[in-house]
Parts: sequence; structure tokens; C-alpha cells
Amino acid sequence: MAALDSLSLFTGLGLSEHKARETLKNTALSAQLREAATQAQQTLGCTIDKATGTLLYGLASRLRDPRRLSFLVSYIANRKIHTETQLSGEARAALKWADGKMIKHEVDMQVLHLLGPKTETDLEKKPKVAKARPEETDRRTAKDVVENGEAVVQTLSLMEQLRGEALKFHKPGENYKTPGYVTTPHTMDLLKQHLEITGGQVRTRFPPEPNGILHIGHAKAINFNFGYAKANNGICFLRFDDTNPEKEEAKFFTAICDMVAWLGYTPYKVTYASNYFDQLYAWAEELIRRGQAYVCHQRGEELKGHNPLPSPWRDRPTEESLLLFEAMRKGKFAEGEATLRMKLVMEDGKMDPVAYRVKYTPHHRTGDTWCIYPTYDYTHCLCDSIEHITHSLCTKEFQARRSSYFWLCNALDVYCPVQWEYGRLNLHYAVVSKRKILQLVAAGAVRDWDDPRLFTLTALRRRGFPPEAINNFCARVGVTVAQTTMEPHLLEACVRDVLNDTAPRAMAVLEPLQVVITNFPAAKSLDIQVPSFPADETKGFHQIPFGPIVFIERTDFREEPEPGYKRLAWGQPVGLRHTGYIIELQHVVKGPSGCVERLEVTCRRADAGEKPKAFIHWVSQPLTCEIRLYERLFQHKNPEDPAEVPGGFLSDLNPASLQVVEAALVDCSVALAKPFDKFQFERLGYFSVDPDSRQGQLVFNRTVTLKEDPGKV
Repeated sequence: MAALDSLSLFTGLGLSEHKARETLKNTALSAQLREAATQAQQTLGCTIDKATGTLLYGLASRLRDPRRLSFLVSYIANRKIHTETQLSGEARAALKWADGKMIKHEVDMQVLHLLGPKTETDLEKKPKVAKARPEETDRRTAKDVVENGEAVVQTLSLMEQLRGEALKFHKPGENYKTPGYVTTPHTMDLLKQHLEITGGQVRTRFPPEPNGILHIGHAKAINFNFGYAKANNGICFLRFDDTNPEKEEAKFFTAICDMVAWLGYTPYKVTYASNYFDQLYAWAEELIRRGQAYVCHQRGEELKGHNPLPSPWRDRPTEESLLLFEAMRKGKFAEGEATLRMKLVMEDGKMDPVAYRVKYTPHHRTGDTWCIYPTYDYTHCLCDSIEHITHSLCTKEFQARRSSYFWLCNALDVYCPVQWEYGRLNLHYAVVSKRKILQLVAAGAVRDWDDPRLFTLTALRRRGFPPEAINNFCARVGVTVAQTTMEPHLLEACVRDVLNDTAPRAMAVLEPLQVVITNFPAAKSLDIQVPSFPADETKGFHQIPFGPIVFIERTDFREEPEPGYKRLAWGQPVGLRHTGYIIELQHVVKGPSGCVERLEVTCRRADAGEKPKAFIHWVSQPLTCEIRLYERLFQHKNPEDPAEVPGGFLSDLNPASLQVVEAALVDCSVALAKPFDKFQFERLGYFSVDPDSRQGQLVFNRTVTLKEDPGKV
């Protein structure tokens, strides 16, 4: 009987009877085609035209990973894929004279948007037809090989994500082979000592300032620093650059540690620039003795601009500068009255950068021990030297500091690591500047640093983004010298890919409409077993009640439906998901204002008549909860660009960025959910439990919709 049903289904797709029977002989193909057809019918109804049937057959016969099926079927059913060329990706043959790199980039982005990052199945290494030379294997980013006539994309390792200059990284102890590295007569001896200490180990560090929350750009830095060390069997330090006590708070230290751990990384050691204050001060005195630093009394405003006047104190005697520097430490100068400056000119023309300044602000770790604090230009390279960092990986804006980095280590005759700059990762429709986020908080546009509309890591976690998705996104972007600005929907595609496999299903109704089943088939409620993951029932089931009163989405009913409407209407029954029952409208009950208050329906078994055009979700004996629906915080791609937003980013806020549904209904299977637990609410999207939840009052954040909104630019 099942074979006859399948034969009828396949011929209904446009297959000849002979081809349908041949398909039935292939168990895997026929199972995949049945699933594809069934899913398509949920959108298109029982009748599927021959063109769509041909696409579904092509999909079922090609697809290697069944987990991708629902993505592609939905695109076929919604006419987003409507040709064989789109399905098979044969763009290159159809566009012989087009720029290959541009096509590849666009296809990569579209595939990422459509399917999300590769799964472990995708990344499994396949046998190769011909063995590649080692040098080719080392340098390729994603090499296609042929297996059974099909292209197979190989795994992208961390090293293979590197682009261009990043492939030229030196081996430990071979710093001098890096272009631009400055050597001295002491360099080789220092490198020899360095190798004796490290044993040739790769060492990196992630050095955040503890004056704000990490954002999506930091996720790339974390992945790069920790990932590069791990890929080379090395270690990575988490080092706090805590040299500005005015802006540092304990909550930022805690949040940064939490976010590094949340992304899945464990530092070799957590260190602080303040650990080395004594050594840094001693080196500053040595720098003065060597005639490479001096105490200056120019005010901060005199040092600003492109061409500040040279310091009149640049050539003051060494002993005088030593005495004055000691006086600075003892608190004999007011803030701004004296600084220690280094004698060098940087790439950007900045002359004699400041090494130490006076600040009478207690430090969170050292208290009142110090009233002078070192700057980034002075501290960073020396801390790298102390920790014997091999690769000091910085974002592009620090390129102008490279000369001071090499100069200072060499001026003190200490081990000099290599600084290498890479492009920042930015997103459209976002701001990540600490100062600007504080303005958003002050203006009441967002609640705090972890408001789910922001792109701080705490905000993304609160919204429900899995850390694996963020790491996958960073891997997809890769590591390049050029700055990268990505569309948020590409990050969201990575999120969907992870949540599709990890978020159990439940049903929720945002705008409830009561439905009374007048001929309910039992004296009391029925218990319905629902698969938590319909595509893989081995992951378990959950139980929900099904009673004579259910609630459906108000939008799933129309008294006067527009053409093409497939849900509940007069003369148009619908199925209730997972119940095996179909309901048909009998009576509409309205209130005094004319608004529909409830529906009265009858039900029948789904197998006792014609199949309905649609199946809708529902809840019975539900929990009341609050649901927060998020959209983009800004209306324009580049809210900080005056040309695009003349009034400034605060004038570009999207008034519909947050919609709160205070009395949504959700099935009781989620009753014991804890903050950050994630679910797919069927037909609505992916949702995460917000920390605002209390016993008996759950709050859910919508993480992402089930698919990208086609109305978004």
C-alpha cells in the first residue's frame, strides 16, 4: 500500500510511471523525494506543478546532507529557486566571460546566506583522486576535488582561512625574516634566548581594555589569536590592558572573561599590564638613561593636531629627567603638568609619543600605589616581550604604532616580537564604539550593554546567538589585511544553521484566537507526542495536551480571504500540526465591537477525507509568557556616516526595533526552561529565554526568524 501511495505521489510530481517505479527501487532516493514532496505540499497544497516536481526530484537525487533538505525545499516552494541552473550552481558555464573571482565571492555569500556555514558532514575530508603537492595543500583556502563526478569542498582549517599577508607568518625564532622587522646587533642573541625560554612554541595574546564590553569585532580577534595558537600547538594569553584606571570597572573584567569562555576558549594564563608596573617603570628609567626619553611639560592640547610644536624640553639633561620622573611618581606634579615622552617619530608623523602620564585615580588592582600610568604605546610591546609573544596580532588601526613597537624593544635591548595587522570585522546597521553605546544607553534607545539589539557579545548571547554560530561566521569571513564589513543576515544565517540542529521545537501563539472544537473526539484532553526535532526523531519527544479549546494565530483565520490564502476560512479546513486532525469552521462569534472573539469548529481525522491546503500551529492549556520581537536598531546601513545619516546615528533609530507581546501563549513543554535555553517556535522563528524570566512568567527573545525576511534590504 505504501508503495502505491509513493507511486501516486511521484507521478503527481510529473515523473513518468516507469521513472517513478525506478525511483522506488532506490530506497534512499525515494525516501528523500517523499520527504521533499511532503514538505513542499505544506506550502503549495496537494497539487504540485511539473516544473516544481522536476526541481524536487533534482534536489532529492543530488543532496548529500538530508539536514539541508528543508532549507532548499522551502526555497523551491516559495519560487526563490526556480531553475535547474540555480539548483545545480552551474553559474560558471552560463557566464563564461564574467570575472571568476566576483562570481565565486557572490556564490559563496549566497550559499552562506542560504545554507549557513558548513556542518561537520560538509567538512569531512573526502578521498582525493589525485594527491596534491604539499605546498599546494598548505596554501589553498578551499580546494575542489572530484568524487563520483561531483565537486566536494574540503575543510577550511584555521590556517586555510588566512589570506594574503597572513600566509607569510614567521616561525618562532625567525622574527627577522618578517618584512619590515628591525634588527640590531643584539637581535640574534635575544632570539636565541627567546627560543630557549619558549622551546619554539607559538605564543599569542588577546589584549582587551577593561573599559567596555566586547563586540562582534572582538569575536574575530578572539578566534584569530586563540585559533592561531591552537592550530600551531601553541598558547594564548588573555592580558588585560589595564593602564587607564579612570575608565576601568570590575564588571568589564568579569564580562570579558565570561565572553572568552562562552566562545569556547581557555587562556593559557590571565595576566594584566598592571602585573608588570614595577618592571615597566624600571625600563622607563633605563630609557631616560639611554637618552631615549625625557620629561616634558607641554599640555595635552598643545600635543594635538597634525603638526604640534616640538617640545622645548626634548634635550634636557638625563639626570634632570630622571629626577623629574621620580617626582612624577611621588605625586609632586598635578595631572597634565608633566609627561614622559619617547624620542621617536611614528609612521603617521606623530612625534615623541607619551610613555607615562600623571593620574590621581586609584587603580582597581594596585590601589593608590601609583599616580603615574603607562600608555598603550609604551606598555603593549614591552608586555608582549615579557610574555615572549611570538605573533602580536593587531587590527589595522595599530599599523601606525608598529614603528614605536619595534623601536622601544630595540631601544631597551629586549626581545622584540613581530606585530602583524589584520582588517577589522564590522557589520552594517550597527555601532560598536563604547562611547556611542553609552550614548544609546543614556538616550534610552537601548537598556544596557547587553540589549539584544546591539552587537556586543553579551547582547548577542542574551538574544540567543549560539557561540558556535559566531565562531563559524568569523571562520567564513576569514582573516585578511583589508577591513571587512558584512551584512547582518549572513551572521543570522550561521545562527539558523546551528539552531536548526540544536533548538528543540515547541509551539507558541503571539496573537491568540480561541477555537472551540464542538465535536472533540474524547471526553477529556488527549496527550500528544511531538518530536522535539522532526527531522531526527531519535533526539526525543515531548508531550503536550490537546483539548476541546485551542488557540491559533489570529492571522491563521480570515472571514474573507484574499486570493491564494490557504489557512482557515469558510469552506477551507486546515490541519492542526501533530494532532492528526483537521478542523472546519462552523460559526464565528463576535463581540459588541464586531471583533472576532472565538471560532466554533468541527474536527475529523486527517486520513478520513481530502488533505487540507495547510497545517497550522496551535496551543491548548498553554502558559502565558512575554515575547520580545527584535528588528534592526538602525534604519540605514551606515548609521555613523554623515553622508548617509546627516543627523547622526541617534537620529537613525528604528522606532519598530522592539515589539513586546505581553500575553503570548506557549505550550507547556517549555515550563521548566532556564535563561538562555533555546527553542524553535514552529512557523515563528528561534527564541531564547531571557534572564528577566521569573518563576511562572517566562520571557522569550526572538533570536532570528526561520528565514531571512525578503523585505529587508
